[in-house]
Amino acid sequence: MSQFFEIHPENPQARLINQAAAIIRSGGVVVYPTDSGYAIGCNIGNKRALERICRIRLIDKDHNFTLVCRDLSELSLYAKIDNPAFRLIRNNTPGAYTFILKATKEVPRRLMNPKRKTIGIRVPDNVISLALTEALGEPLMSTTLILPDKTVAESDPVEIQERLGKLVDLIIDGGHLGESPTTVVDLTEGDPDILREGTGDPAAFN
Repeated sequence: MSQFFEIHPENPQARLINQAAAIIRSGGVVVYPTDSGYAIGCNIGNKRALERICRIRLIDKDHNFTLVCRDLSELSLYAKIDNPAFRLIRNNTPGAYTFILKATKEVPRRLMNPKRKTIGIRVPDNVISLALTEALGEPLMSTTLILPDKTVAESDPVEIQERLGKLVDLIIDGGHLGESPTTVVDLTEGDPDILREGTGDPAAFN
């Protein structure tokens, strides 16, 4: 059975956050809260953990994965970005946006879009997510937790435990969350291109 941590959504317990980061470093798969529902993630370099996530979600290697970051200090390490794009991201993070950028060589090829060599980057407006990535010291490889028989992200940690209790290493209960998809912004070609309108206000990129 997976471990189940009840973490305060506004004042996360440092002890539990550090334990969660240790589980991820050791190759664990974790379900955790974001500002767009629950997500499932693992260490950026762990191929086996990534394969477990693909089996749980029934997705293939061509799926578009996202690097969830604590802030923008890591951005240039993983993504090719010019000054205008950086300013746009800086002015709209943390927030419910996923930014599509050209990936650098630091990103494992299995995480990139295989045709465009891009990666999704986001800084979620969620205290637990930010505390977790801060403790981890690097981005969290992540994808929205949409189970094979569902079309929206999971929102109830108790139901998640019932479904995935034997398939993941840790479930972080950050409370019941509404399903709020991010706004996806493609910044690979200069001018912003809104690929999906979600919770984040797209007007900032018009």
